[in-house]
Amino acid sequence: MRATTTTTRAVTTTRRRGKTSGNVVTRATGGDDGGAKSRSSSIDVPRNHAVSPGRRGRARGTNGDAIEPPMELAARAHVGSMEQYRSMYNRSIKEPEMFWSEIAGELRWETAFDGVDKPEEVLEWNFDPSKGEVYVKWFAGGRTNMSFNCLDLQIERGLGDSPALIFEANDAVNSRIFTFNELREEVSTFSKFLVAQGIGKGDRVIMYLPMIPMMPIAMLACARIGAVHSIVFAGYSAKSLAQRVVDCQAKMIITASASRRGKKIIPLKKIVDEALEICMQNDGFSPDRVVVKGNADTRIDDTPFLNIDDVPFNPQRDLWWDDDISQYRMDEKPDPMEFIDSLDPAFILYTSGSTGKPKGVVHALGGYLVYAYATSKFVFDLHPGEDIVFCTADLGWITGHSYTLYGPLLNGCATVLFEGTPTYPNAEIWWNIVDKHRVTIFYTSPTALRTLQGFGDAPVHKSSRATLRILGTVGEPIAKETWLWYHEIIGDKKLPIVDTWWQTETGGHIITPLPGATPLKPSSATFPFFGVEPVLLDPVDGHEIDGEGEGSLCIKRPWPGIFMDVHGAHERYENSYFKVFEGGYYASGDGARRDADGYLYVTGRLDDVMNVSGHRIGTAEVESALVQHPLCIEAAVVSIGHEIKGETIVAFVILDPLRKKEATQYPEQELVFKVRAEIGPFAAPERVIVVKNLPKTRSGKIMRRILKKIAAGNIEDLGDVSALADPGSIEHCIQAEQRARGTR
Repeated sequence: MRATTTTTRAVTTTRRRGKTSGNVVTRATGGDDGGAKSRSSSIDVPRNHAVSPGRRGRARGTNGDAIEPPMELAARAHVGSMEQYRSMYNRSIKEPEMFWSEIAGELRWETAFDGVDKPEEVLEWNFDPSKGEVYVKWFAGGRTNMSFNCLDLQIERGLGDSPALIFEANDAVNSRIFTFNELREEVSTFSKFLVAQGIGKGDRVIMYLPMIPMMPIAMLACARIGAVHSIVFAGYSAKSLAQRVVDCQAKMIITASASRRGKKIIPLKKIVDEALEICMQNDGFSPDRVVVKGNADTRIDDTPFLNIDDVPFNPQRDLWWDDDISQYRMDEKPDPMEFIDSLDPAFILYTSGSTGKPKGVVHALGGYLVYAYATSKFVFDLHPGEDIVFCTADLGWITGHSYTLYGPLLNGCATVLFEGTPTYPNAEIWWNIVDKHRVTIFYTSPTALRTLQGFGDAPVHKSSRATLRILGTVGEPIAKETWLWYHEIIGDKKLPIVDTWWQTETGGHIITPLPGATPLKPSSATFPFFGVEPVLLDPVDGHEIDGEGEGSLCIKRPWPGIFMDVHGAHERYENSYFKVFEGGYYASGDGARRDADGYLYVTGRLDDVMNVSGHRIGTAEVESALVQHPLCIEAAVVSIGHEIKGETIVAFVILDPLRKKEATQYPEQELVFKVRAEIGPFAAPERVIVVKNLPKTRSGKIMRRILKKIAAGNIEDLGDVSALADPGSIEHCIQAEQRARGTR
């Protein structure tokens, strides 16, 4: 454990004995050696893949060859064998308090979470609604700060002049590298500006920004003063932005003139103004301030630009980033950084739900901080001052939070922030960045890989990629063909792939290989991360499925990264995640299968949430947007497989017969535009199929599984249709789909 300086107190990791009452960890007064006990043998990681230090190569599994970790990587990895993984994993389940206390002790805490004079429990929890309110509390009583641990602590450790943030702009001019010292200076300056504007601990700050340095600077500045940031992906529409602004009652919005991605330019400030008009009209609410970063106003080659004079600006409310912040840079006022309680919210991030209203996922500071640090350290095998991480995820998503920003910095590593797209100005751009900055860890989505795969191998072979050590995937299950292409072409058949499964709600990796230890099987997320106890439950009766099998992927105990609540909707928190099955389980909503060797393969969503290009979109959200168009009286949305996006959206709609005269020649296009306006372009259906009726049960429930098969052209086996109120609706939908597809 690292010692702290005299300004803060070192975390004491003296062992606390605990026992469980149901799922609630309580303080023990004595007795046997504690730790929450497992409710099944599922924590026993299969032993047939144990790898001795002298044996590397390939290990035979029931699903074919498993690819062993490279010897040179395993030799210096934080976890270098399956024996070591198994030992650490079992301890993390049997002694979670001690295990996570020791990892947390590698970070800086002003007040030790396990206390000195009055010991506090490291973990208190209840997953079972039948035993009371659901809650999880990690490191109660401790006080820490995300920004301090990302920046100041790394500077104290001698990394001040090392690169921290590497910005690769959409153009060839505005790229820049920030050292830890330089990034801290920018963050401190913006922190003072926020305080001067009345932003303080607990205030919500919405960010609607492109992938430019102002985004991580603003995030770290909010974290520095205890403000709660909520990043809204800059592809969302004005209405979606307005919904989030009102839900979290944001006190400030931070935006930019525009977003540039490839040859596209999106006028963000204009969209923000439209959103605030909606807020006032519908709810009578508006944030106090809007901070605008002037950008995208320079013409460079064929890069799009927006003249600064064309950016709408309200001088009574709006502030320019550059003009209004500069006075705080050299004012010699003290840095407003303060340590925050472990259980205080770190951020709110909205994710799609099945009701049509996005859920504000709230993450607590202490648990998220420790988990982002630990997963980055072990899954990416990060070494301070050595590794450079290129996570291609937008900061508007949880992957961007955990592995583009916080995780690498907490581990003293540089992170690449990329403004553009993977194919602009050509399909070589990512690999050029890898070579230019000597990237060692590359983490992206299967959707992006499929896109690049479509350009062939030539763009890849123009680069060396010699510095890469580890590859990773995130966002959706990866097909075996794409996994093998990634391994053989990008990784030259020698780099391990950490195929990670996790969610916005989990905060970090849940099922994942460890690159120096885990033998890999294509398309398998392999085994659970430390502290995670997954189970497969029968979707019908909820019993645990032992051994080989398939079911609903659930988790039996809390891990530090688990979210603490849904903002303003605790009942929804319990209903959506903990009341799906009886007995006290976190229900992920995903299905998975386990093979005979114990490897887990995530099969996809089981609920009404679609995954399009890695974006989670609720069916109800899209259906709600469709029926807001006056022509549409009912809609049913499904997703089907797509070669590039993974999934794509197909909408079956019923038009109002009384409004036929109002309809244009192409009402389907109008409906697509409506979804783009209400939610954003990424949620727009690829096809809209007009039907007269929808297949429903006698109780009125739409049978989406049937529509899903019809949309995919798989009409040979529609399954049990005995519950249909009108069997003729199936043939009608089939004919309509075929007409829309142009096959009849």
